[in-house]
Amino acid sequence: MSEEYSPFNPLDRVNLAASVGEALLERDPVPLGAIGEVIGAGVYVIYYSGDFATYDPISKANSREQWLAPLYVGKAIPKGGRKGGQAFDAKPGKDLKKRLKEHADSVQDAKNLNLDHFWCRFLVVEDIWIPLGENLMISRFAPLWNTTVDGFGNHTPGAGRFNQKRSRWDVLHPGREWAAKCQERPETATMIKAEVEEHLRSRPVAAASNKLFKF
Repeated sequence: MSEEYSPFNPLDRVNLAASVGEALLERDPVPLGAIGEVIGAGVYVIYYSGDFATYDPISKANSREQWLAPLYVGKAIPKGGRKGGQAFDAKPGKDLKKRLKEHADSVQDAKNLNLDHFWCRFLVVEDIWIPLGENLMISRFAPLWNTTVDGFGNHTPGAGRFNQKRSRWDVLHPGREWAAKCQERPETATMIKAEVEEHLRSRPVAAASNKLFKF
């Protein structure tokens, strides 16, 4: 008895997103603190291979240059892109490089992290496909800093807006001056560490693979 198969559609949203993700994961990792010249916007993944004990399963998954467990997935959209203000003939800027530099600065500010322990892959992508690629990567890997320890990608609040709570990332990794001005959270670093351990138990990083889909 023959099985029924749906015809493959290369223009399906999932397949388009997978093509972005696969291309990203084929890039060679580079140190987060040593990004060269990059023109354009796109998507990226950040890896950790250091000695922060709570992240030990992640570090092991990224040891020996395996790079199986992204710690964070993000995107850099051209200026004006979020509001639809990007002109079609606008020249590419340095949005991706700027965003990665912001992340490197955040790591550098953290009192219990070492920038030398962070690596990244990045890919310049046509603007329309950037959110699609980012969403797929987050869904596939459920990176810790996109889920349980959110706030890594936050920017300095505007003047007079420090009444918001400090992010969970800033509680666990204190050091950013602007975050210290925000209001305290009910969760302590110890509580967040316990949630991280549960996250890593429920979704073992050893089960991760750099193959997003098998067509």
